[in-house]
Amino acid sequence: MTSVAFQDHISRGLRDPGGSWGLLRDPGGSRSGSRGEGPEPRRLTLAQRLGLVPAPPPRLSRGDWVAVESLCRRHGDSALPCAICREEFRLQPQVLLCCSHVFHQACLRAYESASGRKCCPLCRKQPYETRAVDHAARLCRQTSATRIQACWRGYLARRWYRQVRKTTPPRDRDLRRKFFEEKLQELTSSLLRCYQSDVDGFLRSVDLSLSSSRRVFQQLEAGHRGQDWDSVLEQVEQRGTTDCPICLTPVPGWGQGSPSGRGGAALLSCSHVFHPQCLDTLERFSRDHAPCCPVCRARYRRRTV
Repeated sequence: MTSVAFQDHISRGLRDPGGSWGLLRDPGGSRSGSRGEGPEPRRLTLAQRLGLVPAPPPRLSRGDWVAVESLCRRHGDSALPCAICREEFRLQPQVLLCCSHVFHQACLRAYESASGRKCCPLCRKQPYETRAVDHAARLCRQTSATRIQACWRGYLARRWYRQVRKTTPPRDRDLRRKFFEEKLQELTSSLLRCYQSDVDGFLRSVDLSLSSSRRVFQQLEAGHRGQDWDSVLEQVEQRGTTDCPICLTPVPGWGQGSPSGRGGAALLSCSHVFHPQCLDTLERFSRDHAPCCPVCRARYRRRTV
């Protein structure tokens, strides 16, 4: 009888190598224990009924599972990475073993398939019961909410601090001086922005003013075109100019406001006197076909005196 009992016990164990001899194997990993019910016990073998082999332990009650969960929380296993894949649990399905160890459901199922037996990867306890828990998911949500709130509160605090720095001067002497310098700079920049700083428009207005002045001088020149050169000489004598406005050296033959020599000066119709060489050079470098007087910017007619 004893040999038959041992033979039956060993044959059942060989037919079910992945689970214990006193428990049915859970083909879905922790699916049968998702609500804490654990795998269903099967009939005891003859050897177990005769006391030759110890019977399997009884299933955990609801109070036992509460104690196991409290022990898991004290150890903080849900906050640590999974012992099989070494990755965070986050929101992935999580399985709690009766030995208070926690793993990913997919990792534990793969471990059971690869090892061919049902024992805890950490403490080697076998057989074990499983239960689906969401401790890590709740912890992940709580941590994410805490981080979001911290970021939002930090943003509000930084915005308030920047506003205070803009409106309240500091007590330190150097910082206070820097604060008022920045305020003065902001005020100056705002005043400059209020004014029109169109440089191109300003240059266009200058060009228009110069062109209008040239037209006025042309009209005056046209009005005085019939004037003889004697009146122009009288204007030169009244002005008393003896230096060339281009090279700033005395014009030969023009001393004491009256011409004493001939052929050494270029007299313009606008009553300005130059060296002939200086005026020729100016006319060569001028872009206009009808150059203007370098002093009054008027169109001229020249005469050598």
